[in-house]
Amino acid sequence: MSSSTETMEKIVALCRRRGFIFGSSEIYGGIGGFWDYGPLGCELKKNIKDCWWNDMVRNPPPGPNGTEYQMVGVDCSIIMNPKVWEASGHVGGFQDPMVACKAEGCRKLFRADQAWLVGFYSRDDFNRLQDHDRELVDRIAPLLKKSDKELSELADDEGLSDDFLLQLNESIFEVKTGMSARLPTITIGVEAGNQVEAMNTAASRLTRHQRDKQLHTLNIRKAYSLAEAPKDWPRRCPVCNATGTLTEPREFNLMFETNIGALQDSTSKAYLRPETAQGIFANFKNVMDSTRVKIPFGIAQIGKAFRNEINPRNYTFRSREFEQMEIEFFCWPDTSMMWYEFWRDVRIKWYESLGIHSDKLRPREQGDDELAHYSDACTDIEYLFPFSEETQELEGVAHRGDFDLSAHGKASKGKENAFAVVNDETKERLVPHVIEPSAGVDRFTLAAITEAYSFDENRASPEFMKFHPRLAPIKAAVFPLVAKDGMPDIAEPIYNEIRKHLPCQYDAKQSIGKRYARMDEAGTPFCFTIDGQSKEDGTVTVRNRDDASQDRIDKSRCLEYLRDKLGL
Repeated sequence: MSSSTETMEKIVALCRRRGFIFGSSEIYGGIGGFWDYGPLGCELKKNIKDCWWNDMVRNPPPGPNGTEYQMVGVDCSIIMNPKVWEASGHVGGFQDPMVACKAEGCRKLFRADQAWLVGFYSRDDFNRLQDHDRELVDRIAPLLKKSDKELSELADDEGLSDDFLLQLNESIFEVKTGMSARLPTITIGVEAGNQVEAMNTAASRLTRHQRDKQLHTLNIRKAYSLAEAPKDWPRRCPVCNATGTLTEPREFNLMFETNIGALQDSTSKAYLRPETAQGIFANFKNVMDSTRVKIPFGIAQIGKAFRNEINPRNYTFRSREFEQMEIEFFCWPDTSMMWYEFWRDVRIKWYESLGIHSDKLRPREQGDDELAHYSDACTDIEYLFPFSEETQELEGVAHRGDFDLSAHGKASKGKENAFAVVNDETKERLVPHVIEPSAGVDRFTLAAITEAYSFDENRASPEFMKFHPRLAPIKAAVFPLVAKDGMPDIAEPIYNEIRKHLPCQYDAKQSIGKRYARMDEAGTPFCFTIDGQSKEDGTVTVRNRDDASQDRIDKSRCLEYLRDKLGL
């Protein structure tokens, strides 16, 4: 077991033990892709949402070059008129090709583009290939160092056909990698997001015999998605590894369907929203008509969304029910790239300001081949979770152009410029462009937990959570050293004063060490202990979570001390 996998298992165990996250409906065996947040988890999520709303909506950062803008909020319904989803493209395009395993005891479903076949070739196969194809090796050896561009130019000069060039490239690839058209020595089915992840996952699944006896020779590998794999490769299930049990890919819509009213027919069909953004676009004109906002301005929303994921996995990261924090920022086309860069930088800095400042936070600009057809630019703000060797998306900041407003204008009003707005300076009537920072509450909650998780075997409580003070579910704890000798009489007024302003707990049970351990696992930054000296001079002990250091302050300064240290 890798150290990162072991760390993730410890995090999951701590989250359940301390009441951060539970599996939904556990008493009935659970339900895949759904999670419940316990007492500490819901406080953590609420703190994240409160930080976002305060920092992005109520008190947004200054605009680029001092540009003024406004932010407002909405709270739209989860179920909307189905025509919303037809206009947005979700009904016709929000679907993935799906394959299923028919093997008894498996019956798993997979996205076809995330089911991979990885073939391992032994060194013996490579040697036989070289002996068999020595003439081919000698013939193309001078070309091995040439780039694809040089080969293309050579083909043009020699008047060679595209088919010949393709065969030549394939031959060069075979010689470079030692792979022939023959079947791999070993084939393994895996589920992965990309080719590199597929090969790494497959390597980790080699049996002990293969590791002990053959691994040193299995150093040549190739991965194909199911759709691209050679036809004679055995189709293995990514879970049970059975051969010939996978169905042909078929389309699978990711939206949850429901029915409105007593009768269930085609006219009663509706959907649980797969994203919160469309409610904002549908209310664009309502917001402009009912408020005094002018472009540029943003509309924000926090709310639940639902996607019928084929294979939810990686704890809470990929779930069927999740919560989003989204902004649709409306601006003029000629300033849209400026606002895109502004929001991209703001959102990266926001994560850093809340404690995600390690090298695990990695923004990545999407390439042209990744962008949606309507998008001019998009940055994925990614984080390296313990469950993966590849970074995973926390948030996308996308330049969506005028696609959404134009689509809804055409579908609802019959013309794409139905939601156009007059620019007071140029007097032009234009459909605003949209910049969309779209963040996952649950994903950031998981990132905050994994970033905060710390282990120090030299501490009495080796596991502790170093949450940023703004995110910590409990800000302070108050302990009487013993529940007698007048100590509770001093502790209770301190606790009652703090709890009026900040989340605080009072605990008088078990040893002081065990009480510290409980608060460390909850991520509580400071603990105040009332002891014998408190009765003599009116001071209390303050213990710091991060380094377990202790200080003494006057009992009247506890709330002041907390506010100063927490920056609240």
